[in-house]
Amino acid sequence: MTRFPLRKVRLRSGEEHREAIPIELEPFELGGQRYLPVPQEVPAELRVTQATSGLVLGIGFVVRLHGPCMRCLADAVAELTVEASEYHDSRTDPAAELRSEYVVEDQLELSSWARDAIAEALPESILHAPDCKGLCPVCGKDLNLEPHEHEDSRPDPRWAALEGLREQL
Repeated sequence: MTRFPLRKVRLRSGEEHREAIPIELEPFELGGQRYLPVPQEVPAELRVTQATSGLVLGIGFVVRLHGPCMRCLADAVAELTVEASEYHDSRTDPAAELRSEYVVEDQLELSSWARDAIAEALPESILHAPDCKGLCPVCGKDLNLEPHEHEDSRPDPRWAALEGLREQL
């Protein structure tokens, strides 16, 4: 877990500190599937700006997640450019919503913040190709490799009552 000691940054109001820092990333769970960051440690740019009553924190990095395609389970890669910012009120009695949950005892929890920032940057679906056809809902075969259709020989019994109405019309 990567942490940054905020006490080492001494800034006056309006000043900014920038630092390149490697962040250790944890595997990411999404929809019951595991996505691995490659490499596990990414270079990031950390920005700390002193505001009147607190700190404005910023982080930026690029990450590649490797895992299964959400439609066909083939290997997929998602490359994300992540930019996140937080505000942390450093007064002794600020409102809870003005304190960043990633600042714990003057330590900035970079790995946790990066994980949550990745979650916000994810696309709707992680696919191995934009035109992925997925798996057949009947037999489970990969429709990208074996495009096919199934004949629906017997009607769904849930529609039987409507079929009787059709005959009356």
